[in-house]
Amino acid sequence: MKKVKAKKHLGQHFLIDLDIAHRIANTVDSCPDIPVLEVGPGMGVLTQYLMTKKRDLRVVEIDQESVAWLHANMPSLSPNIIAGDFLRMDLSELFAGRPFVLTGNYPYDISSQIFFHALDYREHIPCITGMIQHEVALRLAASPGSKTYGILSVLMQLWYDVEYLFTVEPSVFNPPPKVQSAVIRMTRNSRTTLDCDYSLFRTIVKATFNQRRKMLRGSIRQVLPSDKMSATTTAHPFMTMRPEQLSIDDFITLTKMVSNDLRT
Repeated sequence: MKKVKAKKHLGQHFLIDLDIAHRIANTVDSCPDIPVLEVGPGMGVLTQYLMTKKRDLRVVEIDQESVAWLHANMPSLSPNIIAGDFLRMDLSELFAGRPFVLTGNYPYDISSQIFFHALDYREHIPCITGMIQHEVALRLAASPGSKTYGILSVLMQLWYDVEYLFTVEPSVFNPPPKVQSAVIRMTRNSRTTLDCDYSLFRTIVKATFNQRRKMLRGSIRQVLPSDKMSATTTAHPFMTMRPEQLSIDDFITLTKMVSNDLRT
């Protein structure tokens, strides 16, 4: 069967460097003895090394041509090929409720959406690894005060410890992307509960970063109208800061302040 042609609308860039594929596959070893789900296997360059791990492996692929190629060229994998859209999957019962590692050479156009979807199932996913666009990797790993620190940084680091592992050049792909890539690993941290309303926390993070050039006293009004803002909140040092200056713990404190004001 002929090779699959990369489709621009799916953001496909097929990895052709076997050494890089092997290194990515080895990132799942930090969470041993649990199943692995690979997103976007394409023609199985990463999959072939994941199969050597002798772990329960499933792959999810939205491209029907790639699905057909995998069935034809990796018949032993056939029972574990899921033809579908990862972003629409209920991951809670995927491995009969067991925790699993999420990995892949993620489509660049939707990598952030993939991670946000995984967040909804964070209790099932103790480890996320794989390759993404370099810029997204920097955002994931960014610290407060950095220009790349933003919504993705805060929401992922709230629940995961993020490691930027190594950079990957465009030449190892077909077709080569116009940007560098990076391999990351995210491991669930010790946080199991949040000392504030999680939904409100996310709303505040998104609202403030969507107007990141404004001080919080301006951007927070999308969530907390001026007539609801207490004198204590108005005078708080956070109000003269911009969102990239706040740590995750600061956002938790801010969420509790806003929640208290909304109840009055």
